[in-house]
Amino acid sequence: MKLISSSFYVIVVTMCSLTSIAGSPPKGEIIFKTGFESKEERDVWPLQAWSEWSTGLESDYSLRVTVPEKDKDGTHMVSMPIDITNYRGCTLWFRCRAKAEAVTKPPVSYNGTKFMFHYKSDSMGPGWINEGNVYGTFDWKELEFSVSIPNDAHGARISLGLQESSGSAWFDNLIVTVMEPAPMPRPPPMKNPPPVFKGHNEKRLRGVMSPPRFNEEDIRFLGEEWKANVIRWQLGRNWGVPGTDRDLAEYDNWLTDKCEELDKVLESCQRHGLKVVIDLHSPPGGRYKNNDMAMFYEKEFQDFFIKFWQRMARRYKGHPALWGYDLVNEPTQTKPSPDGVYNWFDTQVQAAKAIREIDPVTPIFITSNKWGSPEGFRNLNPAPASISNVIYQVHFYAPHVYTHQGVNTIWNRVEYPGVILGIEWNKERIRTMLEPVREFQLAYNVHIYVGEFSAVRWAPGAENYLRDCIELFEEYDWDWTYHAFREWTGWSLEHEGTPDSGSLADAPTDRLKVMLDAFSRNGSPLKPTVDAPSIKTTDRKLERSGD
Repeated sequence: MKLISSSFYVIVVTMCSLTSIAGSPPKGEIIFKTGFESKEERDVWPLQAWSEWSTGLESDYSLRVTVPEKDKDGTHMVSMPIDITNYRGCTLWFRCRAKAEAVTKPPVSYNGTKFMFHYKSDSMGPGWINEGNVYGTFDWKELEFSVSIPNDAHGARISLGLQESSGSAWFDNLIVTVMEPAPMPRPPPMKNPPPVFKGHNEKRLRGVMSPPRFNEEDIRFLGEEWKANVIRWQLGRNWGVPGTDRDLAEYDNWLTDKCEELDKVLESCQRHGLKVVIDLHSPPGGRYKNNDMAMFYEKEFQDFFIKFWQRMARRYKGHPALWGYDLVNEPTQTKPSPDGVYNWFDTQVQAAKAIREIDPVTPIFITSNKWGSPEGFRNLNPAPASISNVIYQVHFYAPHVYTHQGVNTIWNRVEYPGVILGIEWNKERIRTMLEPVREFQLAYNVHIYVGEFSAVRWAPGAENYLRDCIELFEEYDWDWTYHAFREWTGWSLEHEGTPDSGSLADAPTDRLKVMLDAFSRNGSPLKPTVDAPSIKTTDRKLERSGD
Protein backbone atom coordinates (compact mmCIF):
# COMPACT_ATOMS: atom_id res chain seq x y z
CA MET A 1 0.00 0.00 0.00
CA LYS A 2 1.40 3.40 -1.01
CA LEU A 3 0.30 6.63 0.64
CA ILE A 4 0.18 9.50 -1.86
CA SER A 5 -1.97 11.89 0.16
CA SER A 6 -2.83 12.34 3.77
CA SER A 7 -6.50 12.03 2.88
CA PHE A 8 -6.64 8.67 1.11
CA TYR A 9 -4.74 5.52 0.23
CA VAL A 10 -3.79 4.05 -3.11
CA ILE A 11 -3.62 0.31 -3.77
CA VAL A 12 -1.05 -0.58 -6.43
CA VAL A 13 -2.16 -3.35 -8.79
CA THR A 14 0.72 -5.07 -10.62
CA MET A 15 -0.48 -5.04 -14.23
CA CYS A 16 1.32 -3.88 -17.36
CA SER A 17 0.30 -2.12 -20.55
CA LEU A 18 2.17 -2.38 -23.85
CA THR A 19 0.78 0.93 -25.10
CA SER A 20 1.40 3.13 -22.07
CA ILE A 21 4.29 5.47 -21.40
CA ALA A 22 7.04 3.86 -19.33
CA GLY A 23 6.25 4.55 -15.70
CA SER A 24 2.63 5.43 -16.37
CA PRO A 25 0.18 3.98 -13.83
CA PRO A 26 -1.16 0.70 -15.26
CA LYS A 27 -4.67 -0.11 -16.31
CA GLY A 28 -6.72 -1.27 -13.33
CA GLU A 29 -4.76 0.55 -10.65
CA ILE A 30 -7.01 1.77 -7.83
CA ILE A 31 -6.10 5.34 -7.01
CA PHE A 32 -8.85 6.07 -4.50
CA LYS A 33 -11.36 4.03 -2.56
CA THR A 34 -13.58 4.81 0.42
CA GLY A 35 -16.63 3.47 2.22
CA PHE A 36 -16.43 6.23 4.86
CA GLU A 37 -15.72 3.62 7.55
CA SER A 38 -12.83 5.24 9.38
CA LYS A 39 -12.83 8.65 11.02
CA GLU A 40 -9.91 9.62 8.79
CA GLU A 41 -11.96 8.78 5.67
CA ARG A 42 -14.90 10.89 6.89
CA ASP A 43 -12.93 13.88 8.15
CA VAL A 44 -11.78 14.87 4.64
CA TRP A 45 -15.41 15.57 3.72
CA PRO A 46 -16.40 18.80 5.56
CA LEU A 47 -20.10 18.50 6.39
CA GLN A 48 -22.55 21.37 6.01
CA ALA A 49 -25.90 22.03 7.70
CA TRP A 50 -27.71 20.09 4.95
CA SER A 51 -25.41 17.01 5.07
CA GLU A 52 -24.82 14.21 7.60
CA TRP A 53 -23.41 10.71 8.04
CA SER A 54 -26.17 8.18 7.65
CA THR A 55 -26.67 4.41 7.50
CA GLY A 56 -24.52 3.00 4.74
CA LEU A 57 -25.07 0.55 1.90
CA GLU A 58 -22.90 -2.28 3.20
CA SER A 59 -21.47 -0.53 6.24
CA ASP A 60 -22.21 1.85 9.03
CA TYR A 61 -21.78 5.06 7.08
CA SER A 62 -22.93 6.83 3.94
CA LEU A 63 -23.05 10.54 3.14
CA ARG A 64 -26.57 11.96 3.06
CA VAL A 65 -27.50 15.33 1.54
CA THR A 66 -31.02 16.72 2.09
CA VAL A 67 -32.26 19.93 0.45
CA PRO A 68 -35.70 21.47 1.12
CA GLU A 69 -37.87 22.68 -1.72
CA LYS A 70 -37.23 26.36 -0.90
CA ASP A 71 -33.48 25.91 -1.44
CA LYS A 72 -33.56 23.80 -4.60
CA ASP A 73 -32.10 26.52 -6.85
CA GLY A 74 -28.75 26.34 -5.10
CA THR A 75 -25.69 24.08 -5.01
CA HIS A 76 -25.35 21.69 -2.07
CA MET A 77 -22.14 19.74 -2.54
CA VAL A 78 -19.65 18.23 -0.10
CA SER A 79 -16.14 18.07 -1.59
CA MET A 80 -12.67 16.71 -0.95
CA PRO A 81 -9.39 17.30 -2.84
CA ILE A 82 -7.74 14.49 -4.79
CA ASP A 83 -4.12 14.51 -5.98
CA ILE A 84 -4.01 13.49 -9.67
CA THR A 85 -0.45 14.62 -10.42
CA ASN A 86 0.73 11.06 -11.08
CA TYR A 87 -2.26 10.33 -13.33
CA ARG A 88 -1.96 13.12 -15.89
CA GLY A 89 -2.56 11.70 -19.35
CA CYS A 90 -4.47 8.71 -17.99
CA THR A 91 -8.17 8.03 -18.39
CA LEU A 92 -9.72 7.52 -14.95
CA TRP A 93 -12.92 5.63 -14.19
CA PHE A 94 -15.05 7.05 -11.34
CA ARG A 95 -17.71 4.95 -9.62
CA CYS A 96 -19.88 5.24 -6.54
CA ARG A 97 -23.12 3.81 -5.17
CA ALA A 98 -26.02 6.20 -4.66
CA LYS A 99 -29.71 6.24 -3.86
CA ALA A 100 -32.25 9.05 -3.91
CA GLU A 101 -35.65 9.99 -2.54
CA ALA A 102 -37.88 12.55 -4.29
CA VAL A 103 -35.01 14.41 -5.98
CA THR A 104 -36.65 16.94 -8.27
CA LYS A 105 -35.78 17.12 -11.95
CA PRO A 106 -33.23 19.94 -12.47
CA PRO A 107 -33.44 22.50 -15.30
CA VAL A 108 -30.41 20.93 -17.04
CA SER A 109 -29.47 17.26 -17.39
CA TYR A 110 -26.05 17.54 -15.76
CA ASN A 111 -27.50 18.69 -12.42
CA GLY A 112 -29.61 16.80 -9.90
CA THR A 113 -28.00 14.00 -7.87
CA LYS A 114 -24.29 14.55 -8.44
CA PHE A 115 -21.16 12.47 -8.02
CA MET A 116 -18.77 14.89 -9.72
CA PHE A 117 -15.10 15.32 -10.53
CA HIS A 118 -13.68 18.80 -11.13
CA TYR A 119 -10.22 19.86 -12.27
CA LYS A 120 -8.43 22.96 -13.54
CA SER A 121 -6.24 23.09 -16.66
CA ASP A 122 -4.49 26.12 -18.10
CA SER A 123 -4.33 24.56 -21.56
CA MET A 124 -7.76 22.89 -21.79
CA GLY A 125 -9.79 24.98 -19.38
CA PRO A 126 -11.67 23.75 -16.31
CA GLY A 127 -13.56 20.47 -16.39
CA TRP A 128 -16.69 19.34 -14.56
CA ILE A 129 -17.70 15.73 -15.19
CA ASN A 130 -20.53 13.62 -13.77
CA GLU A 131 -23.25 11.25 -14.90
CA GLY A 132 -26.31 13.20 -15.98
CA ASN A 133 -30.07 12.65 -15.75
CA VAL A 134 -29.88 11.39 -12.16
CA TYR A 135 -32.98 12.40 -10.20
CA GLY A 136 -36.26 10.98 -8.83
CA THR A 137 -36.52 8.12 -6.34
CA PHE A 138 -34.32 5.03 -6.75
CA ASP A 139 -32.63 2.41 -4.58
CA TRP A 140 -28.87 1.93 -4.41
CA LYS A 141 -27.33 1.90 -7.88
CA GLU A 142 -23.99 2.71 -9.46
CA LEU A 143 -23.12 6.14 -10.82
CA GLU A 144 -20.07 6.24 -13.07
CA PHE A 145 -18.12 8.21 -15.64
CA SER A 146 -14.61 8.43 -17.07
CA VAL A 147 -12.25 11.36 -17.56
CA SER A 148 -9.09 11.84 -19.62
CA ILE A 149 -6.82 13.86 -17.36
CA PRO A 150 -5.06 16.78 -19.13
CA ASN A 151 -1.29 16.87 -18.84
CA ASP A 152 -1.42 20.05 -16.77
CA ALA A 153 -4.48 19.22 -14.64
CA HIS A 154 -4.43 20.44 -11.05
CA GLY A 155 -6.76 21.53 -8.28
CA ALA A 156 -8.89 18.39 -8.60
CA ARG A 157 -11.83 17.66 -6.32
CA ILE A 158 -14.53 15.01 -5.91
CA SER A 159 -17.95 16.34 -4.93
CA LEU A 160 -21.16 14.68 -3.73
CA GLY A 161 -24.59 16.24 -3.34
CA LEU A 162 -27.48 17.95 -5.12
CA GLN A 163 -27.52 20.87 -7.54
CA GLU A 164 -30.64 22.74 -8.63
CA SER A 165 -32.74 20.03 -6.98
CA SER A 166 -34.49 19.32 -3.70
CA GLY A 167 -34.87 15.95 -2.00
CA SER A 168 -32.44 13.52 -0.39
CA ALA A 169 -29.48 11.59 -1.81
CA TRP A 170 -27.09 9.08 -0.23
CA PHE A 171 -23.57 8.21 -1.42
CA ASP A 172 -21.28 5.30 -0.53
CA ASN A 173 -18.46 3.07 -1.83
CA LEU A 174 -16.49 5.48 -4.00
CA ILE A 175 -13.73 4.04 -6.18
CA VAL A 176 -11.47 5.58 -8.83
CA THR A 177 -9.33 3.36 -11.08
CA VAL A 178 -7.11 3.76 -14.12
CA MET A 179 -9.28 2.88 -17.12
CA GLU A 180 -6.53 3.57 -19.67
CA PRO A 181 -2.87 4.46 -19.00
CA ALA A 182 -1.32 7.53 -20.53
CA PRO A 183 -0.90 6.90 -24.28
CA MET A 184 2.45 6.74 -26.01
CA PRO A 185 3.61 10.01 -27.61
CA ARG A 186 2.71 10.37 -31.28
CA PRO A 187 5.46 9.60 -33.78
CA PRO A 188 7.06 12.68 -35.40
CA PRO A 189 5.63 13.82 -38.74
CA MET A 190 6.93 11.94 -41.76
CA LYS A 191 9.68 13.45 -43.88
CA ASN A 192 8.41 13.86 -47.46
CA PRO A 193 5.08 12.09 -46.80
CA PRO A 194 3.08 10.74 -49.74
CA PRO A 195 -0.15 12.50 -50.75
CA VAL A 196 -2.95 12.06 -48.24
CA PHE A 197 -6.00 10.08 -49.30
CA LYS A 198 -9.07 12.34 -49.33
CA GLY A 199 -11.50 10.39 -51.48
CA HIS A 200 -11.98 13.33 -53.87
CA ASN A 201 -9.94 15.53 -56.17
CA GLU A 202 -11.17 18.94 -55.04
CA LYS A 203 -9.09 21.53 -53.22
CA ARG A 204 -11.69 21.41 -50.46
CA LEU A 205 -15.13 20.05 -49.64
CA ARG A 206 -17.17 22.67 -47.82
CA GLY A 207 -20.80 22.10 -46.94
CA VAL A 208 -23.44 21.46 -44.32
CA MET A 209 -25.25 18.91 -42.20
CA SER A 210 -28.55 17.89 -43.73
CA PRO A 211 -32.11 18.94 -42.97
CA PRO A 212 -34.26 16.28 -41.25
CA ARG A 213 -35.98 15.19 -44.48
CA PHE A 214 -35.38 15.28 -48.20
CA ASN A 215 -36.59 18.19 -50.28
CA GLU A 216 -35.44 18.57 -53.88
CA GLU A 217 -35.52 22.36 -53.68
CA ASP A 218 -33.26 22.35 -50.60
CA ILE A 219 -30.63 20.34 -52.45
CA ARG A 220 -30.88 22.52 -55.55
CA PHE A 221 -30.63 25.68 -53.46
CA LEU A 222 -27.68 24.37 -51.50
CA GLY A 223 -25.69 23.30 -54.54
CA GLU A 224 -26.61 25.92 -57.10
CA GLU A 225 -27.35 29.01 -55.00
CA TRP A 226 -25.02 28.61 -52.01
CA LYS A 227 -22.39 26.65 -54.00
CA ALA A 228 -21.81 24.09 -51.25
CA ASN A 229 -20.22 20.90 -52.57
CA VAL A 230 -20.86 18.34 -49.82
CA ILE A 231 -23.70 17.40 -47.48
CA ARG A 232 -23.55 15.11 -44.44
CA TRP A 233 -26.88 13.31 -44.64
CA GLN A 234 -28.12 12.16 -41.26
CA LEU A 235 -30.12 9.00 -40.72
CA GLY A 236 -31.40 10.15 -37.37
CA ARG A 237 -34.26 10.48 -34.94
CA ASN A 238 -34.90 10.57 -31.16
CA TRP A 239 -31.94 12.89 -30.59
CA GLY A 240 -31.29 13.31 -26.87
CA VAL A 241 -33.95 10.78 -25.84
CA PRO A 242 -32.49 7.82 -23.90
CA GLY A 243 -33.75 4.26 -24.14
CA THR A 244 -34.90 4.46 -27.77
CA ASP A 245 -34.11 2.40 -30.89
CA ARG A 246 -34.02 -0.86 -28.94
CA ASP A 247 -36.72 -2.68 -30.90
CA LEU A 248 -34.60 -3.93 -33.79
CA ALA A 249 -37.54 -4.93 -35.98
CA GLU A 250 -39.06 -1.45 -35.70
CA TYR A 251 -35.62 0.16 -36.04
CA ASP A 252 -34.95 -1.84 -39.20
CA ASN A 253 -38.26 -0.74 -40.74
CA TRP A 254 -37.38 2.87 -39.99
CA LEU A 255 -33.93 2.48 -41.58
CA THR A 256 -35.46 0.89 -44.66
CA ASP A 257 -37.68 3.94 -45.11
CA LYS A 258 -34.72 6.27 -44.54
CA CYS A 259 -32.72 4.48 -47.21
CA GLU A 260 -35.54 4.85 -49.70
CA GLU A 261 -35.27 8.58 -48.96
CA LEU A 262 -31.46 8.42 -49.21
CA ASP A 263 -31.78 7.00 -52.73
CA LYS A 264 -33.51 10.24 -53.71
CA VAL A 265 -30.94 12.34 -51.87
CA LEU A 266 -28.06 10.80 -53.78
CA GLU A 267 -29.80 11.20 -57.12
CA SER A 268 -30.59 14.85 -56.33
CA CYS A 269 -27.05 15.57 -55.18
CA GLN A 270 -25.78 13.99 -58.39
CA ARG A 271 -27.89 16.51 -60.30
CA HIS A 272 -26.79 19.53 -58.28
CA GLY A 273 -23.10 18.89 -57.74
CA LEU A 274 -22.79 17.73 -54.11
CA LYS A 275 -20.96 14.82 -52.57
CA VAL A 276 -22.80 12.90 -49.82
CA VAL A 277 -21.56 11.57 -46.48
CA ILE A 278 -23.94 8.89 -45.16
CA ASP A 279 -24.19 9.53 -41.41
CA LEU A 280 -25.75 6.91 -39.11
CA HIS A 281 -26.93 9.50 -36.59
CA SER A 282 -29.08 7.16 -34.48
CA PRO A 283 -27.32 3.83 -33.82
CA PRO A 284 -29.10 0.56 -32.97
CA GLY A 285 -29.83 0.38 -29.26
CA GLY A 286 -29.71 4.14 -28.88
CA ARG A 287 -28.14 5.74 -25.83
CA TYR A 288 -28.43 5.21 -22.09
CA LYS A 289 -29.33 8.02 -19.70
CA ASN A 290 -25.65 8.85 -19.31
CA ASN A 291 -25.41 9.15 -23.15
CA ASP A 292 -23.28 6.02 -23.58
CA MET A 293 -24.20 4.07 -26.71
CA ALA A 294 -25.87 0.75 -25.93
CA MET A 295 -24.07 -1.07 -28.73
CA PHE A 296 -20.74 -0.76 -26.91
CA TYR A 297 -22.19 -2.90 -24.10
CA GLU A 298 -24.90 -5.08 -25.71
CA LYS A 299 -23.81 -7.45 -28.47
CA GLU A 300 -27.13 -7.76 -30.31
CA PHE A 301 -27.04 -4.08 -31.21
CA GLN A 302 -23.39 -4.28 -32.19
CA ASP A 303 -24.05 -7.23 -34.48
CA PHE A 304 -26.91 -5.35 -36.15
CA PHE A 305 -24.68 -2.30 -36.60
CA ILE A 306 -21.98 -4.28 -38.43
CA LYS A 307 -24.48 -6.05 -40.68
CA PHE A 308 -26.21 -2.76 -41.41
CA TRP A 309 -23.03 -1.32 -42.87
CA GLN A 310 -22.51 -4.41 -44.99
CA ARG A 311 -25.93 -3.85 -46.51
CA MET A 312 -25.26 -0.15 -47.02
CA ALA A 313 -22.07 -1.03 -48.88
CA ARG A 314 -24.01 -3.39 -51.16
CA ARG A 315 -26.68 -0.78 -51.75
CA TYR A 316 -24.53 2.26 -52.48
CA LYS A 317 -21.15 0.94 -53.64
CA GLY A 318 -19.99 2.91 -56.66
CA HIS A 319 -22.61 5.67 -56.56
CA PRO A 320 -20.95 8.77 -58.08
CA ALA A 321 -22.45 11.15 -55.50
CA LEU A 322 -21.21 9.15 -52.50
CA TRP A 323 -18.16 10.49 -50.69
CA GLY A 324 -18.15 7.99 -47.83
CA TYR A 325 -19.63 5.97 -44.98
CA ASP A 326 -19.77 7.83 -41.64
CA LEU A 327 -20.02 4.84 -39.32
CA VAL A 328 -21.37 6.33 -36.11
CA ASN A 329 -22.25 9.84 -35.01
CA GLU A 330 -20.46 11.04 -31.87
CA PRO A 331 -19.54 7.74 -30.19
CA THR A 332 -19.64 7.92 -26.41
CA GLN A 333 -18.36 5.29 -23.98
CA THR A 334 -17.46 5.98 -20.35
CA LYS A 335 -16.76 2.50 -18.95
CA PRO A 336 -15.21 -0.74 -20.24
CA SER A 337 -17.18 -3.00 -22.55
CA PRO A 338 -18.15 -6.43 -21.16
CA ASP A 339 -16.36 -9.54 -22.37
CA GLY A 340 -17.27 -10.44 -25.94
CA VAL A 341 -18.37 -6.91 -26.90
CA TYR A 342 -16.22 -4.47 -28.87
CA ASN A 343 -15.50 -1.00 -27.51
CA TRP A 344 -16.19 2.28 -29.34
CA PHE A 345 -13.07 2.01 -31.53
CA ASP A 346 -13.09 -1.71 -32.28
CA THR A 347 -16.80 -1.55 -33.15
CA GLN A 348 -15.95 0.90 -35.93
CA VAL A 349 -13.00 -1.23 -37.02
CA GLN A 350 -15.20 -4.33 -37.31
CA ALA A 351 -17.79 -2.41 -39.33
CA ALA A 352 -15.03 -1.07 -41.58
CA LYS A 353 -13.71 -4.59 -42.18
CA ALA A 354 -17.20 -5.76 -43.05
CA ILE A 355 -17.58 -2.92 -45.54
CA ARG A 356 -14.24 -3.67 -47.16
CA GLU A 357 -15.37 -7.23 -47.93
CA ILE A 358 -17.91 -5.64 -50.28
CA ASP A 359 -16.64 -2.17 -51.17
CA PRO A 360 -12.83 -1.83 -51.31
CA VAL A 361 -12.58 1.87 -52.17
CA THR A 362 -15.32 4.15 -50.77
CA PRO A 363 -13.95 6.27 -47.89
CA ILE A 364 -14.83 5.21 -44.36
CA PHE A 365 -15.03 7.80 -41.57
CA ILE A 366 -13.86 6.79 -38.10
CA THR A 367 -14.74 9.14 -35.24
CA SER A 368 -13.12 9.66 -31.85
CA ASN A 369 -14.75 8.84 -28.52
CA LYS A 370 -16.24 11.58 -26.31
CA TRP A 371 -18.75 12.86 -28.87
CA GLY A 372 -16.12 13.00 -31.62
CA SER A 373 -14.33 15.80 -29.76
CA PRO A 374 -10.69 16.88 -30.20
CA GLU A 375 -10.08 15.60 -26.67
CA GLY A 376 -11.11 12.12 -27.85
CA PHE A 377 -8.21 12.15 -30.33
CA ARG A 378 -5.74 11.90 -27.45
CA ASN A 379 -6.74 8.24 -27.06
CA LEU A 380 -7.41 7.50 -30.72
CA ASN A 381 -5.22 5.04 -32.61
CA PRO A 382 -5.14 4.76 -36.40
CA ALA A 383 -7.17 1.96 -37.94
CA PRO A 384 -5.30 -1.22 -38.92
CA ALA A 385 -3.32 -0.89 -42.14
CA SER A 386 -5.50 -3.62 -43.67
CA ILE A 387 -8.42 -1.15 -43.81
CA SER A 388 -7.82 1.20 -46.71
CA ASN A 389 -9.10 4.72 -47.40
CA VAL A 390 -9.92 5.78 -43.84
CA ILE A 391 -10.68 9.42 -43.00
CA TYR A 392 -10.87 10.60 -39.38
CA GLN A 393 -13.73 12.77 -38.21
CA VAL A 394 -13.86 15.41 -35.48
CA HIS A 395 -16.73 17.58 -34.22
CA PHE A 396 -15.99 20.98 -32.72
CA TYR A 397 -18.17 22.83 -30.23
CA ALA A 398 -15.76 24.57 -27.89
CA PRO A 399 -16.24 26.14 -25.55
CA HIS A 400 -19.61 24.45 -25.17
CA VAL A 401 -20.82 27.20 -22.85
CA TYR A 402 -20.42 29.57 -25.81
CA THR A 403 -21.60 27.47 -28.76
CA HIS A 404 -24.63 26.12 -26.91
CA GLN A 405 -25.57 29.12 -24.77
CA GLY A 406 -29.31 29.18 -24.22
CA VAL A 407 -29.85 25.71 -25.73
CA ASN A 408 -32.32 23.87 -23.46
CA THR A 409 -31.42 26.19 -20.59
CA ILE A 410 -31.63 29.83 -19.52
CA TRP A 411 -29.66 32.08 -21.86
CA ASN A 412 -26.66 33.67 -20.18
CA ARG A 413 -24.91 35.91 -22.70
CA VAL A 414 -21.35 34.77 -23.53
CA GLU A 415 -19.28 36.69 -26.09
CA TYR A 416 -16.58 35.63 -28.55
CA PRO A 417 -13.81 36.64 -28.66
CA GLY A 418 -13.55 37.23 -24.95
CA VAL A 419 -12.87 35.76 -21.55
CA ILE A 420 -14.95 32.59 -21.07
CA LEU A 421 -14.71 30.65 -17.79
CA GLY A 422 -11.58 32.60 -16.94
CA ILE A 423 -9.78 31.87 -20.25
CA GLU A 424 -9.23 34.21 -23.18
CA TRP A 425 -10.96 32.66 -26.20
CA ASN A 426 -9.86 33.70 -29.67
CA LYS A 427 -8.50 32.08 -32.84
CA GLU A 428 -5.30 30.98 -31.13
CA ARG A 429 -7.27 29.42 -28.31
CA ILE A 430 -9.25 27.40 -30.87
CA ARG A 431 -5.93 26.36 -32.40
CA THR A 432 -4.83 25.06 -29.00
CA MET A 433 -8.03 23.05 -28.61
CA LEU A 434 -7.51 21.46 -32.04
CA GLU A 435 -3.93 20.39 -31.28
CA PRO A 436 -4.78 16.72 -30.53
CA VAL A 437 -6.36 16.41 -33.98
CA ARG A 438 -3.52 18.20 -35.74
CA GLU A 439 -0.93 16.01 -33.98
CA PHE A 440 -2.82 12.88 -35.07
CA GLN A 441 -3.06 14.13 -38.66
CA LEU A 442 0.68 14.84 -38.94
CA ALA A 443 1.80 11.74 -37.06
CA TYR A 444 -0.06 9.31 -39.34
CA ASN A 445 -0.37 11.37 -42.57
CA VAL A 446 -4.17 11.07 -42.67
CA HIS A 447 -7.03 13.29 -43.77
CA ILE A 448 -9.33 15.04 -41.27
CA TYR A 449 -12.99 15.85 -41.80
CA VAL A 450 -14.86 18.23 -39.49
CA GLY A 451 -18.31 16.67 -39.57
CA GLU A 452 -19.92 19.29 -37.34
CA PHE A 453 -19.15 22.72 -35.93
CA SER A 454 -21.45 25.59 -35.09
CA ALA A 455 -22.59 28.30 -32.70
CA VAL A 456 -26.22 29.15 -32.00
CA ARG A 457 -27.59 32.08 -33.95
CA TRP A 458 -27.87 34.36 -30.87
CA ALA A 459 -24.29 33.78 -29.67
CA PRO A 460 -22.61 37.21 -29.71
CA GLY A 461 -19.76 37.16 -32.19
CA ALA A 462 -20.83 33.89 -33.82
CA GLU A 463 -19.70 35.13 -37.23
CA ASN A 464 -16.20 35.69 -35.83
CA TYR A 465 -16.18 32.27 -34.21
CA LEU A 466 -17.22 30.54 -37.43
CA ARG A 467 -14.67 32.48 -39.47
CA ASP A 468 -11.85 31.60 -37.08
CA CYS A 469 -12.83 27.92 -37.14
CA ILE A 470 -12.97 27.80 -40.93
CA GLU A 471 -9.62 29.58 -41.32
CA LEU A 472 -7.96 27.01 -39.08
CA PHE A 473 -9.66 24.05 -40.76
CA GLU A 474 -8.44 25.28 -44.12
CA GLU A 475 -4.94 26.09 -42.87
CA TYR A 476 -4.76 22.42 -41.86
CA ASP A 477 -6.30 21.21 -45.16
CA TRP A 478 -9.43 19.75 -43.53
CA ASP A 479 -12.81 19.32 -45.22
CA TRP A 480 -15.85 20.47 -43.23
CA THR A 481 -19.63 20.63 -42.90
CA TYR A 482 -21.46 23.25 -40.86
CA HIS A 483 -24.19 22.15 -38.45
CA ALA A 484 -26.82 22.51 -39.78
CA PHE A 485 -28.86 23.45 -42.87
CA ARG A 486 -32.61 23.96 -42.35
CA GLU A 487 -32.72 21.54 -39.43
CA TRP A 488 -33.41 23.67 -36.29
CA THR A 489 -33.70 27.44 -36.35
CA GLY A 490 -31.19 27.74 -33.50
CA TRP A 491 -28.41 26.61 -35.85
CA SER A 492 -29.92 28.24 -38.93
CA LEU A 493 -27.74 30.61 -40.93
CA GLU A 494 -30.90 32.10 -42.41
CA HIS A 495 -32.54 33.09 -39.10
CA GLU A 496 -31.84 35.90 -36.67
CA GLY A 497 -33.02 36.92 -33.21
CA THR A 498 -32.85 35.74 -29.60
CA PRO A 499 -33.89 32.29 -28.39
CA ASP A 500 -37.46 33.45 -27.94
CA SER A 501 -37.84 35.62 -31.02
CA GLY A 502 -36.18 33.99 -33.99
CA SER A 503 -37.33 34.69 -37.53
CA LEU A 504 -36.08 34.44 -41.09
CA ALA A 505 -33.79 37.36 -41.84
CA ASP A 506 -34.65 39.77 -44.65
CA ALA A 507 -31.00 39.90 -45.74
CA PRO A 508 -28.09 37.47 -45.33
CA THR A 509 -27.02 37.25 -41.72
CA ASP A 510 -23.41 37.88 -40.76
CA ARG A 511 -23.04 34.15 -40.09
CA LEU A 512 -24.38 33.30 -43.54
CA LYS A 513 -21.99 35.79 -45.16
CA VAL A 514 -19.07 33.92 -43.60
CA MET A 515 -20.35 30.64 -45.04
CA LEU A 516 -21.13 32.04 -48.48
CA ASP A 517 -17.66 33.53 -48.68
CA ALA A 518 -16.19 30.09 -47.98
CA PHE A 519 -18.56 28.31 -50.37
CA SER A 520 -17.65 30.78 -53.13
CA ARG A 521 -14.20 29.14 -53.28
CA ASN A 522 -15.69 25.69 -53.96
CA GLY A 523 -15.35 23.66 -57.07
CA SER A 524 -17.86 20.95 -57.85
CA PRO A 525 -16.74 17.37 -57.16
CA LEU A 526 -19.46 16.23 -59.53
CA LYS A 527 -20.48 17.50 -62.91
CA PRO A 528 -24.18 18.31 -62.41
CA THR A 529 -26.42 16.28 -64.69
CA VAL A 530 -30.01 16.72 -65.72
CA ASP A 531 -30.77 13.05 -65.18
CA ALA A 532 -28.70 11.21 -62.59
CA PRO A 533 -28.36 7.46 -63.09
CA SER A 534 -30.60 5.26 -61.05
CA ILE A 535 -29.04 3.42 -58.14
CA LYS A 536 -28.21 -0.18 -58.88
CA THR A 537 -28.42 -2.38 -55.85
CA THR A 538 -28.54 -6.00 -54.86
CA ASP A 539 -29.90 -5.29 -51.41
CA ARG A 540 -32.72 -2.74 -51.55
CA LYS A 541 -34.37 -4.14 -48.43
CA LEU A 542 -32.40 -3.76 -45.23
CA GLU A 543 -32.99 -7.10 -43.55
CA ARG A 544 -33.25 -7.41 -39.83
CA SER A 545 -30.01 -8.27 -38.03
CA GLY A 546 -29.59 -12.04 -37.92
CA ASP A 547 -31.98 -12.78 -40.81
